[in-house]
Amino acid sequence: MMPDSFFSPPRRRTVIFVAVIGALHYVALEWLTSRASMVPLGQDHAQVVSMALIAEPPKPVPVAPPPPPKLRPLPEPRLPPPPPTELPSSDTAQFTAPASDAPEGPVTPAAPAASAPAITAPAPAVAAAPVPASVPPPPPVEQARRYKTNAPASAQFDLHVDRRDADGTKWQGVAAMAWDNRGDTYQLKLEVGLSMLITRINLLVLTSEGLIDGSGIVPVTATEKRKGRAQTATHFNRDAKAITFSATTATAPWQEGVQDKATVPFQLAAIGRADVNQLAGNIDILVGEEKEATVFRFQLVGEEELETKMGRLVTWHLRRPPKPGTYSSQLDIWLAPSMQWYPVQIRNTEANGALTTQTVTQIRVNDATGK
Repeated sequence: MMPDSFFSPPRRRTVIFVAVIGALHYVALEWLTSRASMVPLGQDHAQVVSMALIAEPPKPVPVAPPPPPKLRPLPEPRLPPPPPTELPSSDTAQFTAPASDAPEGPVTPAAPAASAPAITAPAPAVAAAPVPASVPPPPPVEQARRYKTNAPASAQFDLHVDRRDADGTKWQGVAAMAWDNRGDTYQLKLEVGLSMLITRINLLVLTSEGLIDGSGIVPVTATEKRKGRAQTATHFNRDAKAITFSATTATAPWQEGVQDKATVPFQLAAIGRADVNQLAGNIDILVGEEKEATVFRFQLVGEEELETKMGRLVTWHLRRPPKPGTYSSQLDIWLAPSMQWYPVQIRNTEANGALTTQTVTQIRVNDATGK
């Protein structure tokens, strides 16, 4: 049983309003259905599906294609290498022949004989395997001249040293040279340095010892010691005909008349004492240094008067000019014929402009005979 409040006047009005609205919707729906000739609501759903299948499907909406990708510029085509030229067997030797021997203009290969078998090896294989060029052997050491000699007597030398460095800096020093001629052997020592109040600082020390025979001075061992560097030695082995160096594993062929850096001035003196005419023209002497042996070529500059603390000395000036590809410095030596041809001045001019001059200030001859 429903409560009385349910059918109260406000409630009744609401129910009536809803019913009227529903009736109006139904009438409107029936009218629209009849006007559009559509299937009534009560018709089976299968027919609706059938009509949907018969209807023409909608046309697909055209889709715009994506824009084409940007193409990178292609590199310029390279020409293929020319095919290798096929050479007949008679021209194979031209691979190793020097260019200057090749005839000018095109070379026409000779036609092969009819009975000659066909070459089966492809031409590219010949071009791909060039004949290696033979490595030329190292040039031999230039043969020095042989001279008559007469080594000077033993003597002690005091020298004054003037030095100008490449940057223009000038300084002075002293040098002492001891030449000991014992007839069939010799010893030589040169010390160059700075003289202090009570001592001398040696910048360079050269020593040499060996034999004296008909060819003149024959070094056996020579050493060189510069301040701040290790001492090096050069060994002259006459029996093995070889010169070896402590500063390198290289060797050089030994020759008669070979010298070291310390003995060169005294060998020149021995040549002049034996025959002054030998000093005309080029004087070639093989010299073993720290790491190699090189032929020093001296030339006679002329006769010059030299001012020294011993007075004015008439000298013969010899010069070894720079030799491209061999040595870059210039070496000048002045010999005094009136004093057993002793070296009385030595000057070294380096490629960078540095200049070192050693000039005698005193000579003490040990052998009064002066043979």
